[in-house]
Amino acid sequence: MDFNIDLGRVILMVPALLFAVIIHELAHGYIAYKLGDPTAKFAGRLTFNPIPHIDPVGSLLVPGLLLLFNSPVLFGWAKPVPINPMNFKKFGYRKGMAITASAGPMSNLIFAAIFGIIFQILSNQQLLMSLAGIFGISIVKSVFVPLLLFLKFAVSINVVLAIFNILPIPPLDGGRVLMSVVPPHIEQKLEPLEQYGFFIVILLLFIGVLNYIILPPYIFLVSLFLGS
Repeated sequence: MDFNIDLGRVILMVPALLFAVIIHELAHGYIAYKLGDPTAKFAGRLTFNPIPHIDPVGSLLVPGLLLLFNSPVLFGWAKPVPINPMNFKKFGYRKGMAITASAGPMSNLIFAAIFGIIFQILSNQQLLMSLAGIFGISIVKSVFVPLLLFLKFAVSINVVLAIFNILPIPPLDGGRVLMSVVPPHIEQKLEPLEQYGFFIVILLLFIGVLNYIILPPYIFLVSLFLGS
């Protein structure tokens, strides 16, 4: 097992991860605020400052272990933004929760597409040759090559976060959407699963079931966004 950490890879992947998890939680908080819930705003969570969002386990420990084991994909999460669905006056509790929960994964997919478009533009061989002619090959290698790698990591991480979070397992975003659209009596039966949700996810990861669920859409979307 190789424990050698590629420092250049870390420097590029960590900012991509932090951006992805922060934009995910910001989307939850912002949409909740637009729907009438100011809880996240009052808690100081509607900010790009990473400090209020950092979760010791999800933002530090888990990514650190993945980097240590040279995982091909970096993954993590930020502190969930506080939301009070009782403030959703316009759409009501259930519809408001569904909209707010779906905002996180949707934000990741949107930014994965944006980063992918930028990657496809900057990775054009004719453009790179023109830039090398203007600025020199050394500038292209030292600036544009790392930038392209960062964009690839950003697409990959945002896609993974989006797919993982739409799994219909409470308390993941997909689980919250599911609980918001099923009949109330089924929602009540699903609520106890929230406290066991992450254990279910870990079990599915351990036995390899999630690989068959996550990898096909991951490969499709990353290939689509990167144009490969």
